Amino acid sequence: MNKLNEQLTGIERQLVLQYLIDGNVPVTLTPVSNEKKSETVQPVTSQIFPIALKAENIKVTESGKCYLENPPQSIIGFENKKVKVEFYFNRVGLYFIETIKKENNSLYFELPEQINRIKDEEEQKEYEFSGVIYFEYKNKKDLNLKSIPWNNYDLFTRPAWKSIPLENQQKAKSLLEVFVEQAKEEKNAGNGIQLIPVCNFLTQNENKKMEALQNRVKPVNILYVDHERIVFGFEENVEGFEPGSEFGYKMSFLLKDSPILSRDVFVTLIVNKVYKSNEAADKSCVDCIYTTIQEEDIRYLYEKVTKSHFI
Repeated sequence: MNKLNEQLTGIERQLVLQYLIDGNVPVTLTPVSNEKKSETVQPVTSQIFPIALKAENIKVTESGKCYLENPPQSIIGFENKKVKVEFYFNRVGLYFIETIKKENNSLYFELPEQINRIKDEEEQKEYEFSGVIYFEYKNKKDLNLKSIPWNNYDLFTRPAWKSIPLENQQKAKSLLEVFVEQAKEEKNAGNGIQLIPVCNFLTQNENKKMEALQNRVKPVNILYVDHERIVFGFEENVEGFEPGSEFGYKMSFLLKDSPILSRDVFVTLIVNKVYKSNEAADKSCVDCIYTTIQEEDIRYLYEKVTKSHFI
């Protein structure tokens, strides 16, 4: 495919049609407003989420009609409404907007002449704090995993319970009680303030959007940092981050109003605890403590986080 163009050519469309006819293509449907037919069309309400359809729920004809077979109940209400249809073709994210119609008691949408590539939203932002997990000691393996603040989370303010959405606080409280009991037994959580962002992360129901490129490696989320520990949040299952695993880590601080653009701090980390939730089995929080860190860097982190002088 010519990735310089957002819209597929006629030949590319034919390849996509055959790909859909051959099957094994899950798609995502999202209701959209009727204001305009563009990629920026917004959902009807913020409460409506994309609905994923399995490949076996879709049958595509040579004419381009895509019939929905045994669709979930939530799809029934989409009749005569516009939806944004998204799917991957050879790892490239594609989308189009069409109306769900009905024929012989079967819902369907048609493959239009215009099919677009999902725009690449990966941004090169400058963060006040970011880092790289750059090697793993045990296997002497290079990792180079970039890490950035979770949802541009303000890491240098004290975590507060009110930062957890109200609808998630009951689940977060249940998790917190479990983690606090574990901490009492294991005596490994310090003052425990990092458990608030841990519970926040594990109880967030984040809507995973279709992307320009499937299975792209994403930066690791930084949930908490201070002069003793750093906590990472992983959206998907990862291997190698078990308790006792040790890593090299480079912290980068953006210095504003300074002739020096950034300050890099090199430390080593050991995984102290891995937090999981049964309801979000694919997500995990990895609590790491520093095994080597310079005294001046301890002071710098302490004063940056607490806004008070290190004694």
